Amino acid sequence: MGITDYIIGRGGFISSADAKRVSLYNELLDKTRDGQIVRVRRGIYAINEGLAKQMIDVGTLVPGGVLCLYSAWAHYGLTTQIPRAYYIAVERSRKITLPVFPPIVLSFMSKDVFELGITEARIDGFDVKIYDIEKSVCDAVKYRNKIGIDVSKEILHSYLARNDRDITRLYEYANKMRTGKLIDELIKYMI
Repeated sequence: MGITDYIIGRGGFISSADAKRVSLYNELLDKTRDGQIVRVRRGIYAINEGLAKQMIDVGTLVPGGVLCLYSAWAHYGLTTQIPRAYYIAVERSRKITLPVFPPIVLSFMSKDVFELGITEARIDGFDVKIYDIEKSVCDAVKYRNKIGIDVSKEILHSYLARNDRDITRLYEYANKMRTGKLIDELIKYMI
């Protein structure tokens, strides 16, 4: 098996450590020099097909990161906004070096808020950590001044129209994030 087939089998990305482990490191370097494989960031490489996918391997590019904000809202169909980058949450104390490509926007959160509502979803062949829908709605309310009140209302309205909503969990998260009263105000404003 060549390096290209191996990378395709891993979703389009490989770390230099993995390439060394399977004795493909020299071929990785040769194909990188030839332009067939692209260095995404230090120690992470991808083939062009991997870069063209809509989802990235969040765990490889931002270890411990969780899809959030626009990326999560788009995944759940809560907004018509198209994410201009991958929005990934990390714990506030972490220091992260981001690759030049793909565009990633980090959201730094306190430990208790960061750990709230993490789930996994399979998106474009990747198992990705993502916030559940209720945590994503609470984030929309919390960041309403940054994203705009109209986007916040759209997300809350879309969520409330869903059959799979869990209002109890929404308010449980909202109370932990101190956004419960804000949700009530937005609902009154929407009526």
